[in-house]
Amino acid sequence: MSMNNRTLEELFEQLGLSSQKIHMERYIERHQLKPGSNLPDAIYWAPDQKAFLIEAKAQDSEWSEVVDQLANLLIQK
Repeated sequence: MSMNNRTLEELFEQLGLSSQKIHMERYIERHQLKPGSNLPDAIYWAPDQKAFLIEAKAQDSEWSEVVDQLANLLIQK
């Protein structure tokens, strides 16, 4: 795994989403993930976003940690 850890802001940009704090918070509030669900399987991802998330996890890439972080933030409390 790469030691170049990515940030949540960079992940949002990579996914084509706004990386402004208020927009990220709003996105997380409005897009939930059920516990036990896989992040790429959520219905709100476009095909290219889903493919990126799958690849990031499958290859244990520099994005893996921040993808896990996003999944944890999206899990319904």
